[in-house]
Amino acid sequence: PGGTHLLTGLYDAKLDQAPVLAITGMQFHDLIETFTQQDVDLTRVFNDVSDYNVQVSDAAHMENVASLACRTALARKGVAHLSIASDIQEQPADAAKRSKRNRPAHTPQDMFAPHCLAQDVELDKAAAILNDARRVAILAGRGAIGAAAELEETARLLQAPIVKALLGKAVLPDDHPYTTGGIGILGTLPSQEAMETCDAVLIVGSTFPYIEYYPQPGKARGVQIDCDAQRIGLRFPVEAGLVGDAAETLRALNKRLQQKGDGAFLATAQSSMQKWREMMRQSEDGLAHPLKPQRVVRAFGKRLAENTVLATDSGQNTELAARHVDLRAGQAFGVSGALASMSCGLSYAIAAGIAFPGRPVAAIVGDGGLAMQLGEFSTAVRYGIPLKVLVIKNNMLNQIAWEQMMFLGNPQFG
Repeated sequence: PGGTHLLTGLYDAKLDQAPVLAITGMQFHDLIETFTQQDVDLTRVFNDVSDYNVQVSDAAHMENVASLACRTALARKGVAHLSIASDIQEQPADAAKRSKRNRPAHTPQDMFAPHCLAQDVELDKAAAILNDARRVAILAGRGAIGAAAELEETARLLQAPIVKALLGKAVLPDDHPYTTGGIGILGTLPSQEAMETCDAVLIVGSTFPYIEYYPQPGKARGVQIDCDAQRIGLRFPVEAGLVGDAAETLRALNKRLQQKGDGAFLATAQSSMQKWREMMRQSEDGLAHPLKPQRVVRAFGKRLAENTVLATDSGQNTELAARHVDLRAGQAFGVSGALASMSCGLSYAIAAGIAFPGRPVAAIVGDGGLAMQLGEFSTAVRYGIPLKVLVIKNNMLNQIAWEQMMFLGNPQFG
């Protein structure tokens, strides 16, 4: 059944907190669980991945659950799933027999967004920690997108370098003087140096999963901003947790911060970042044969329009996009974060083209991932999406090969 093919994409959404409504079909309602063809109970299959998961019983039921499914996906930033039997799909809205409690149009069709503000006592505690520290590093993730001005002001007050998790690549332009680029295996040396030498870390909208790249516990104090209280302290033992919208919380926090006079920590990070960029340029400017992918990706990135949505796949191409494409203000970036699923790049680019008609869309993918979703080019053609796709062709799953060489002694399998 086609519904089972949705699972990887839906787990991608679940782990990266992206609202999705999945609608699947089933066999005729009175043939479910009778061992008929494609008799798969998709509500059970989707139970783990979904925040809202229901089998629609008739048209009257659909009227109630459709809006509830949408609101749940948006409110919980996750997956909502509706499974509809084939014959129920064709049922006219007025054909269903309503129960006496199911009055027509009793459910709203609007989404009511929450408004969450951090508590003053936590804001005061966070400000005291950051004001007392001498070397503050900021880790910004996707949750900080839309809070660029506030984040920049925080960095200015604290004289703090901004390290960006991969999903937060578009938080600030990559050439911004306060940022040291990415973190982790796809990141930069200046970012790691900042994390290793800071005495306080401010985490904004990120649960970057690799805890080995955070400051060592006991070496730095922690403050975290997140709209989800469950994720406060998930990766690092923070002392102050600010539950709320990143932009609003940063504005409230900035009013409590003192301007630091010593900018040596930021200056050191900026000097290190300048050396890192020079090293990256050396790898990009070589005239070796065959042509190195770093140079090609750098040239591709420089030619992207100012409002381009850039998607990348999971693999070596992710590292190339992370390090060798300098995103500019107004550009957006998409990648499979926590799941790191292969072949997402082309699908993400197509989705961006549908969601933002008229906006330039580009993708950087590998030949392995592209081969898995090559048929989806027909979708792009059908919808007239003018994709620009850079394919890194190396005839292998290079990221897997690299990991095998690094960690498994270079076995030739997989």
